[in-house]
Amino acid sequence: MAAAPHIALDTAGPTAVDGRHIRALTFQSVRLEYLRRVLSEVGLTAAGSRALVVGSGRGLLARGLAQLGFEVVAADSSPAATALAQEADDGLGITYLTAPAEELGLSDDSFDLMYCADTLEITERLDAVLAEAARVLRPGGAFVYDTVNRTPISRLIYLGAFQAFPGTRIVPRGRYAAHRLRRPAELAEALDRAGLPAQDVSAFKPRDVRSLVRATRGRRRGTLTDEQLPELVDMVLEREGSPVVTYLGHAIHRA
Repeated sequence: MAAAPHIALDTAGPTAVDGRHIRALTFQSVRLEYLRRVLSEVGLTAAGSRALVVGSGRGLLARGLAQLGFEVVAADSSPAATALAQEADDGLGITYLTAPAEELGLSDDSFDLMYCADTLEITERLDAVLAEAARVLRPGGAFVYDTVNRTPISRLIYLGAFQAFPGTRIVPRGRYAAHRLRRPAELAEALDRAGLPAQDVSAFKPRDVRSLVRATRGRRRGTLTDEQLPELVDMVLEREGSPVVTYLGHAIHRA
């Protein structure tokens, strides 16, 4: 079965909105904060290490990893996203490629770190994505991800606000489906099957959910720019407790 399409643009409103780019902009700070924690815990240094970003979109996270000192490959299933990432590149030496998460076409045991973004919650082939991650990671390599829990509130936000309600829609209908949203325990079981035993889970959310609503509506109406979104939507990590909507986690490739 083919993976769910990795569509970036929704042009239904007066202003074209790239839902993945909005997520990347608002999630960037917590993604990098969590990554730094993981790197410290596993003793991985960026210098001399290779990192792979899957679901890289316009390349924001890939550029963040390159600035930390990693040699970075950025992969996305959308040719349009790859082109936008290449246009935004600022000479950091990132390699960009268009490839699905299930079949990356990269060498075995070739990366020390892999970050999977905006992918696990849309794929129909979760086991294939994780098996491919295990294949390209070196033994002891870190697999880091963020994704969406399956709860009543997450359904309201992702199935309703983000893709069904006209005033806040930022992705095409059908991008998210309830059965593709995975609870942390379900994902941990899938990770273990792939030889990627889960290490931890941290919830993350906007400090004030109303700010996310205002940002989404403002960006859709064209009254806010991309550059204004991160400051408006202050995302925070919660290491303890159960994630209500979104969560980050990591696993270590079993030798």
